[in-house]
Amino acid sequence: MKKLLELFWTFAKMGAMTFGGGYAMLPILQREVVENKHWATEEELTDYFAIGQCTPGIIAVNTATFIGQKYMGVAGGIAATLGVVFPSLVIISILAGLITNFAHLTWVQNAFAGIQVCVCVLIFNAVRKLWKKSVVDKRTCVIFLLVLAGGIFLDLSPVWYVIAAAVAGIVLKNLEVKAV
Repeated sequence: MKKLLELFWTFAKMGAMTFGGGYAMLPILQREVVENKHWATEEELTDYFAIGQCTPGIIAVNTATFIGQKYMGVAGGIAATLGVVFPSLVIISILAGLITNFAHLTWVQNAFAGIQVCVCVLIFNAVRKLWKKSVVDKRTCVIFLLVLAGGIFLDLSPVWYVIAAAVAGIVLKNLEVKAV
């Protein structure tokens, strides 16, 4: 029970401090789950995040569920999921009552503009960390460039990019092995 509460409160703290969605949560996940708690490796977190993006639902919730399930089974998945959702539920319930009354105020609009810029920086830092761990050789660089080009020029679901990247990884690795 103590471990389940620890899962819940760890993810509740992350949920309370994450503004901007799942991408903004990635640096906090890396620090807490990988570095501090050792509930997952950097590679596992990257995999959970990718799968979380491809499955129905919110990336942060899906990723929390995967991590909790890995650490403590089904009960852990439920505890982590409830933890990451709980702060949002409370905050959104409070804000829903207030936002309609104050959204027209200039200082509220300016605050939201500042928060959006901050979220962009948090996402950029997460991408930079993922880049260092993921793009490690010519094969992964080619996959990165292909997915980047697809993301810029095509309007496809992220699921297709993940599937294409997986297939490209298999094909390119097999070509690399046959060349040796």
